[in-house]
Amino acid sequence: MSRSRALQAGLLASLAVLVTACGGGPDGAGGTSQAAGAPASGIPDTAAIVQGVQKDAQLNAALPDTVKQAGLHLASNLQSAPNNFYAADGKTPIGYEVDLAKAIAAKLGVPVAHQDMAFGSLITSLQSGRIDLTMAGMNDTKARQAQIDFVDYFTSGITIMIRKGNPDGITGPDALCGKNVAVVQGTSHQKFAAEQSTKCTQAGKPAVNVTATDSDNQNQNQLRTGRVQAILNDLPSAVYISRTAGDGKFFEVVPGEPIDGGPYGIGVNKANTTLRDAVQKALQALITDGTYGKILQAWGVEQGAIKEAAVNGGS
Repeated sequence: MSRSRALQAGLLASLAVLVTACGGGPDGAGGTSQAAGAPASGIPDTAAIVQGVQKDAQLNAALPDTVKQAGLHLASNLQSAPNNFYAADGKTPIGYEVDLAKAIAAKLGVPVAHQDMAFGSLITSLQSGRIDLTMAGMNDTKARQAQIDFVDYFTSGITIMIRKGNPDGITGPDALCGKNVAVVQGTSHQKFAAEQSTKCTQAGKPAVNVTATDSDNQNQNQLRTGRVQAILNDLPSAVYISRTAGDGKFFEVVPGEPIDGGPYGIGVNKANTTLRDAVQKALQALITDGTYGKILQAWGVEQGAIKEAAVNGGS
């Protein structure tokens, strides 16, 4: 999944403004833009879930000595709610990716330290050995697999966001025919909307009336006032906006698998197969024992859950 990056706004400590849709990285993975006045009520208390993870002695023994001694050094682009972003104090990393990283580290029996880093520096920092892992809403693609390895942990894709209660009866992509739909200019969402419109007309149905804007905030305002009937957004973004905007009273997400979905991957240096395999086994153990599912459910992004922590499973 190759996505264009929309314009980004800074993440304020108050969480009043978050990054625009299709942020998180150049892919457009996982950024959000919260509606004006939306509270931080979408932040769950996951401490008990993470603290309940038990160390696996065999996985710990298999770790490289440097990781056993110093713990995991993980870098993210900390501006993409609900993936990874700062709490109201402006310095504490939170998000479902942060919780998963803590749980993986706990299973491995080592601490993990988060570093905020520009998205474009993540791969080169892995290759140079400055960091051990990346976890930043990065799409696992064949092109990137030539540079680093991935342990896949989530499936994202395009999701349809609608008004609360679904007054326009939108149940999926085919229900967008004849509807006004908002997207952010230059994103994969705009491309999909155009393709869906063509599909509608070829089936003898009305075209999708696509409105492209420069920000997701504009799109949310149009949806709230009924000027459009739907917004296309990335799965984590749409879920988080729906849970937080207007205390969850403004929007909801159409159920179903993400459209044009693909995996997010934990990045690992290709030479560090020992660490890669330990992380894969730790994540798989968390999937199997239900910890993984509890974390995603707490953040409301269980639609993107995977069943198997594949290595380099992207295409």
